[in-house]
Amino acid sequence: MTRALLVIDVQQGLCEGEGAAWDCANVIARINRVAAHARASGVPVVFIQHEGQGGYLAHGSRAWQLADGLLAEPDDLRVRKTTPDSFLRTDLQALLSARGVSELIVCGMHSEFCVDTTTRRALALGYPVTLVADAHTSAGNVALTPQQVIAHHNATLTNIASFGPRVRAINCDDLLANWVLVA
Repeated sequence: MTRALLVIDVQQGLCEGEGAAWDCANVIARINRVAAHARASGVPVVFIQHEGQGGYLAHGSRAWQLADGLLAEPDDLRVRKTTPDSFLRTDLQALLSARGVSELIVCGMHSEFCVDTTTRRALALGYPVTLVADAHTSAGNVALTPQQVIAHHNATLTNIASFGPRVRAINCDDLLANWVLVA
């Protein structure tokens, strides 16, 4: 299977301030490690950036930029989106199809919004997904801590069987140790 790495919404505005996602620096470090292995294996790396209608996460603003410390290369692909679904009204599926991609590796922010929605849509489109279990994060909410949100999505997404393709959640170290099985 030909794979692609989707790095969803790892943007500066989600990593700073009162609503910052949990453990951004370590999550970004793990994403950088996975992306480096992907590139070395010829796996396309796709950075997906959410943008709002002016104001917060406005296209081109500091908040919209990739997060400080996130390493992007000139050959990496970029997709702009305006909904939690990275496929909706974007060219993501066309980019993947043009490269013969049949399986996805997913990481990013926020676990309960764009990571969840994009993963479910990927399954509906027929893509099996490897979710990097410790390379997606959340700011949490009034009911759940960020760690609970992350654990919940690792458990929930891997239990969805109705689409056909499945999600497997695997930690960064285990993914990289077994990269030959993934790339």
